[in-house]
Amino acid sequence: MAKKISIVEIAKRACPAVITIVVSKDLPKIEGFYMFPFGGKEYMMPNIQDGNKKRKTQIGGGSGFIISKDGYVITSNHVVADTTAKYTVILEPKKKYSAKILSRNPINDVAILKIEEKNLPYLELADSSKIELGEEVVAIGNALGEFHDTLSAGIVSGLSRYITAISGLSQQAENLRGLIQTDAAINPGNSGGPLVNMEGKVIGINTAVVMGAQNIGFAIPIDYAKKDLEEIKKYGKIIVPFLGIKYVLISEEMARVNKLPVHYGALVVRETLGEPPVIKDSPAEKTGVKEFDIILECRGEKITLKNPLANILQKCKIGEKATLKILREKQEIDLVITLEEKK
Repeated sequence: MAKKISIVEIAKRACPAVITIVVSKDLPKIEGFYMFPFGGKEYMMPNIQDGNKKRKTQIGGGSGFIISKDGYVITSNHVVADTTAKYTVILEPKKKYSAKILSRNPINDVAILKIEEKNLPYLELADSSKIELGEEVVAIGNALGEFHDTLSAGIVSGLSRYITAISGLSQQAENLRGLIQTDAAINPGNSGGPLVNMEGKVIGINTAVVMGAQNIGFAIPIDYAKKDLEEIKKYGKIIVPFLGIKYVLISEEMARVNKLPVHYGALVVRETLGEPPVIKDSPAEKTGVKEFDIILECRGEKITLKNPLANILQKCKIGEKATLKILREKQEIDLVITLEEKK
């Protein structure tokens, strides 16, 4: 059994490898504000003198941590979700690096970055499948984006949690499952920072807090990031199995309102008029999946809000044959589909 170390020692080992991620964009320069009357009310509007003149403006930030000497960095996907923004990694006040985003995985809320440098301090990754309820942990990050190297100690207070999280920048909701719950304080700006065990190894990525509640924070198990990292190093990208359908997950309320025959599964349906729900030449079309089919199971796993189709597909390999149990016109049928790589 590995030797536990003190929180002081964890701080000495881990803090040098925990970084700040600054999100910035080239935006028009604002020269004050003015009041604009509309509908009997006045609204404060930015006064943009010349829309062609832009300057680099910080629009957000978060934390991350270095996991190799040659500059691989792990953070939360929602920290770097804006594909039009620029990202800068700050290791120390005088050490700043431009970061390249190698992968974004919104399903697991994991992102992998790369900075060009050698002999960097880094953190070792633990096996998050061996986490035990009640074990001591330390959350590290840059709280509120300005208090660098903030540590908070606590315990693992829950495992395999499921939450719906809303990103502060995009305001998009993401369903996250299998999370580690901890009472170690996680604050805005801590997102993307490491949750480490008492050996100083990373077991999770700080991702969310419950607003209005005390001592309830969540972290993504680090094993979720290991698969992405392995594929990045091997292929240069994440390999995602592709089905080729548009669908919505069925909830009990949706089933009741629409008088559906089941209250779980994935309903194959187009998102907008004129857009086909089954993509041409996709594995789904080749197999015979049709609009208004309800996919009940994939690979023997029941499809629910807590176990969506996307999560099941992530476990699959390219070229794998997966059995879909489908409800079509009140009859259950099995279709065997060969999964392809998402282009």
